Amino acid sequence: MKILANISRILTGMVFMFSGFVKGVDPLGTAYRFEDYFIAYHWEFLMPLALFFSIAMCTLEFSIGAMLFLNFRTKLASWLLLLMMIFFTCLTFYDALYTPVPDCGCFGDAIKLTNWETFYKNIVLIILAIIVFRYRNKFKGWFKPNIQWSAVVAVILAFAGFCFYCFMHLPVVDFTEWKAGHKLYADNPQPVKYFLTYKNKKSGEKKEYLSPNYPYNDSVWMANWEFDSQRVEDPNEYYGKSLVITDTLQTPVTESIIRNPGYQVIINSYELKTSNIEAFKRINELSRQLSEQGIPTAVLVSAEPSEIVSFQKTNGLSMEFYTADDILLKTMVRSNPGMMVLKGGVILDKWHWRDIPDYEGFRKMFP
Repeated sequence: MKILANISRILTGMVFMFSGFVKGVDPLGTAYRFEDYFIAYHWEFLMPLALFFSIAMCTLEFSIGAMLFLNFRTKLASWLLLLMMIFFTCLTFYDALYTPVPDCGCFGDAIKLTNWETFYKNIVLIILAIIVFRYRNKFKGWFKPNIQWSAVVAVILAFAGFCFYCFMHLPVVDFTEWKAGHKLYADNPQPVKYFLTYKNKKSGEKKEYLSPNYPYNDSVWMANWEFDSQRVEDPNEYYGKSLVITDTLQTPVTESIIRNPGYQVIINSYELKTSNIEAFKRINELSRQLSEQGIPTAVLVSAEPSEIVSFQKTNGLSMEFYTADDILLKTMVRSNPGMMVLKGGVILDKWHWRDIPDYEGFRKMFP
């Protein structure tokens, strides 16, 4: 039993530290997950506290994991562990049944799980948590209580500071598809396959066809079969598949921007009214200097044309503005505004608005 209890303690500690880290390294992304839950459960009044809850939960999760792994204040950690697992197991069971939120984000963007996979994972963890809890009084720490308390407080403060740093700048580890080094288009794109499933109206039998290879011109067949579902199979391996950029006239311009063989600066802002205006003005000056060297800047926003025009005039901005999905813009760079540099469709680097370089700094990095 002692061996099993220690194995359970170490395993849960490692899982909690990993889970806390991959979410804590991206506190703004985790805050967006909290906002999804607040909207789903009609708790919109808590939206302003999303970032606080994000950092607090990640810090608590990582600290519990560290306490268990290091065998520090294990009695307290086992109580916290069991309470958290009871709460999250119930929550994820509800999510799996009713899908109020499609992705709980339990491992951030590092590992994507379905709601049912998350629930099954929590079943395993709660079993381990019960074992740890039952053995909680028999774990013997390696250091005196005051040393253990000091270490626990240090872990809490250090990790909370780490989360805050990642919020004020950018995640030190980027788990999204928009990380540096990823390419946003396929060099030799293969045809995307569309599979259509039809169901027999009488027998309920289902058949899948590769479009357009189904008897759509057979009136007898069409009278007996009805469309059921569709799935898409994209054989091309590249990132940013969901990126759609349009100009103010709603004309698609995605390809012309991401396929620029030279340097291409992209600025993202998911909400203009909450963006940092001074950062936009600094970016505008940088854009002016870069345009003289033949380096274009595309500003991607989620706004109506009238709002874009008003924002440009009010702040004296001369950059070209385009529109894109706001959720995608939140993911591209965790900053409002944020900046990203491409070359030949490859993401070279990206910055929080606090860290955007000036012209001299930019040219040193990209001569």
